[in-house]
Amino acid sequence: MSQEELILHCKKGDRRAQEHLYRTYSGVLYGICVKYSRNKTEAEDSLHDSFMTIYEKIGQFSSKGSFEGWLKRITVNTVLQKYRKEKHLSVVNENKEEEVTIDTQDNDISLQTLLGYIKELPNKYRTTFNLYVLDGHTHKEIGELLGTTAGTSKSNLARARILLKEKIETKVLQTIIGIAVLVGNCF
Repeated sequence: MSQEELILHCKKGDRRAQEHLYRTYSGVLYGICVKYSRNKTEAEDSLHDSFMTIYEKIGQFSSKGSFEGWLKRITVNTVLQKYRKEKHLSVVNENKEEEVTIDTQDNDISLQTLLGYIKELPNKYRTTFNLYVLDGHTHKEIGELLGTTAGTSKSNLARARILLKEKIETKVLQTIIGIAVLVGNCF
């Protein structure tokens, strides 16, 4: 069955097609769930919820982009929506003057690119960023976990945010330059 046929059958509510869709994409989507989940059970729950949303919204897929990209976007949004409800990803404003805002809403930065930037951070910055932003630890807890102080944790988080912001701004600038070059070559 081709991808187009699979999508068409799923839009009609065909259970066999939905099962085929699940078997085809569950591995990739589970990997996304694992990246954002605190444990295997939570990842499995997120995968289940993602597929329920996919089946419910597959009628909205217009074949204008990558189907797998559409599935991934739904999965990421499903997982993050859970965390937003739990305020798991909320950043506690403990030190406002050191806060650095990273606004990616207007920038076309993919999740994979952002995760790559996080992975490129030096160990102490990456670890502090993940513990604080992704795992929801306080600076005091991070200090205890890493054998440092809350102040060091705050400093490392501020530096991680600055580095991420610089990488994102560089990526956006490179994209703008690339578009300008392409447009210039068209004339």
